[in-house]
Amino acid sequence: MNELKGKVIIITGGTKGIGLAMAKLFAENGAEVIACARTQKEFKESNIHFYKLDVTQEDSCNSLVDSVISKYGKIDGLVANAGITKDSMTYKMSSNDFDYVINTNLKGIFNIVKYVAPMMEKQKAGSIVTISSIVGEYGNIGQANYAASKSGIIGMSKSWAKEFSRKGLQIRVNVIAPGFILTDMLKSIPEDLLHKFENMTMLKRLGKPIEVAKVAEFLLSDDSSYVTGTVVDVNGGMRL
Repeated sequence: MNELKGKVIIITGGTKGIGLAMAKLFAENGAEVIACARTQKEFKESNIHFYKLDVTQEDSCNSLVDSVISKYGKIDGLVANAGITKDSMTYKMSSNDFDYVINTNLKGIFNIVKYVAPMMEKQKAGSIVTISSIVGEYGNIGQANYAASKSGIIGMSKSWAKEFSRKGLQIRVNVIAPGFILTDMLKSIPEDLLHKFENMTMLKRLGKPIEVAKVAEFLLSDDSSYVTGTVVDVNGGMRL
């Protein structure tokens, strides 16, 4: 084990759900984890460190990266995980709700990567994992804003996989597209609909945060050193 020993890894949205599962798993496997969110959280693990971050604010992202580099001198990995939903049918969706989701889920990833990537280029190596969604690949009723943001992540990440590896730099960028995972984000979905989603998967169940975290761990580790520009579906074989 300890595949991530000595690595410095930033996780946005790192204090709950999938991000929290990642933080705990990465720390268990030897990483120094920078768990970021807008709301403070205490961790019992000595190698998980909370940093306040609002990904919608470019200055906040810049300050975070400066702080991490000042303390650790490097950034080995980034998981751009922060995301929200503001669901409604398109004719009912306000411009504010559309913009809020795009600014958090899509522009927020751009903001943090904009400041992490130069450090990785200086190091000539690093791994970036962005979190999309099955909805970004197949769409979903009432989630036009969310689908647009998550689809955009895929295109943006594939562009980065090409851009950041110029001249043979060992900087890898990959995407994880989870299906329906048992997190707080699902609490607003009626139970009968969740059962429907379960039955739409080949495995007949919803996913667990740790199952996404383990895929991220692989993509951040040296075990995936020849994997870049990919979208990894973690959805139990589900198709919307």
